[in-house]
Order: sequence, then C-alpha cells, then structure tokens
Amino acid sequence: MRRLFPVTDQTAARPPGGAPSPDGAGREWSLDELAAAYAYPDPREGGTGAWLRANMVSTLDGAAQHDGRTEPVSCAADMRIFGTLRALADVVVVGAQTVRQEGYRPARARAEFAALREAAGQGPAPVIAVVSARLDLDFSLPLFTSPLVPTLVLTGAAAPPDRVAAAREAGARVVSAGDGAGADPARAVAALAALGHTRLLTEGGPRLLGQFVAADVLDELCLTVSPMLTVGDAQRIAGGPAVAVPKRFALDSLLEEEGFLFSRYRRA
Repeated sequence: MRRLFPVTDQTAARPPGGAPSPDGAGREWSLDELAAAYAYPDPREGGTGAWLRANMVSTLDGAAQHDGRTEPVSCAADMRIFGTLRALADVVVVGAQTVRQEGYRPARARAEFAALREAAGQGPAPVIAVVSARLDLDFSLPLFTSPLVPTLVLTGAAAPPDRVAAAREAGARVVSAGDGAGADPARAVAALAALGHTRLLTEGGPRLLGQFVAADVLDELCLTVSPMLTVGDAQRIAGGPAVAVPKRFALDSLLEEEGFLFSRYRRA
C-alpha cells in the first residue's frame, strides 16, 4: 500500500528494486498504521460531540454492490480497512435491508485492537445499531440473541408495538429516535451520543447513507474505489431524493493498493 495524498517527501513509491518507502509503499500496512491513518478526530466543541463516518465501496461505473452484495467488488486491503474502521468505532450503524442482504453478525472483539480500545475507554467490540421503521428483522439471528454487547434497534415512536416487543425479548435495546414510524437521522445521531457513542460508523446501505447526507449529519466518507466495471442496475453508494444544494467535502487522504483507491473525505 502507498499514500498518494497528502503529498509529502515520503509519498513517492519506491524505485524499482529499491528499499520500501518509509510511507509504506511496496508492503502491507500494519493494523497499527491503518488505525493511525483512520483515527477519529478529537471531539468537537458544542453539539453532540459525535462524529459520523461512512464506509462504502464503489466500482468505476458507480455500482455499490454486485448481485446485492459488496464482497464481489472488494479486496483484501479493503477488508483490512473495513475491520480497522469497525475496531475504531463505538457503534456501527446499518440499515435493516443491509442486515438482511449481507447476513450481518455481531461485531467481535479483536485482540489486535484490545489495547487501543481500552485506552480510548471503549468496550471490547463496537455496538451494532440497526435502523428500521417496521422492524422486519429476524430476531432469532445471532446479531440479536448472542452479541458481545447488546444490539441496538433505532426506530420511531410509532413503530409496530409487537415488533418492538419481539426485539426486546430477543435481547436488543430499542431506542426511539423519531416521532413517526422510523428514526430521524439527526435524532438518531443525538440519541447514540447520549448513550456515550460518539465515534459513529455507518456501513449503509445506500438508502440510509442518503438519509444521513440529506439531514446534513455526515461528517466523513471513507470511499473505496474498486477498479472494476459491472454495468447492470446496482445502486449507487447513496440513494433517495436529491439534496437542494450539493454537499461539498474535502479530500483528507488517499491510499492505493493494486489499483484500489482508499479515499477519506471530510465535510468542507
């Protein structure tokens, strides 16, 4: 892996036959190096103090998935970054459809990140928070019945009472973050912060990410650009009604490995 941006005197790749670059070119980055590269910023003053980061992958022609899943357009380095981002987060926020399509399981504790999480005052693994209006979920899955830390379900005050009861019976913690059937994006972020979860990571899907963008609560986008073309009618990384004014983000860092680009953008 090599760093393309920000540009420093160590950014250039090593010459043919030369020693590995101090910036990591020509070798696999350690998990500690990845954790440093993707560290959350210090808590912001005012507001909730939460930082909402999204992690998504897109092909060259804009597909966020292939055959309904992200794995076919990913790679080993992308999965290492995926695991690192999870290990840095307090909570992973995900939409119900993504839970069903991707077969989500509970986040696991990883010995490689145990000291880092302890130093940050975090538990052994991030909480999974599922955003759902109808709570049309299989509550017999391990995600709800046997997580290391109880799974959260973010919904609205008008969610079906029988499904709320089923979620709680399975061991999930139901958090109301809206007056209607579903969770309001801004209130969901505030509700998670109120529970002490300020390092937020969303892994989609596209509809949920679109809601966060439209509500102007997304702080950062970690986007993997996959050097693949899929054609078809796959979703983009974000979906939903267009925003009135495009949201401007600034490039913070850019890494590359085997043609895959790993970008990190923050709100401008």
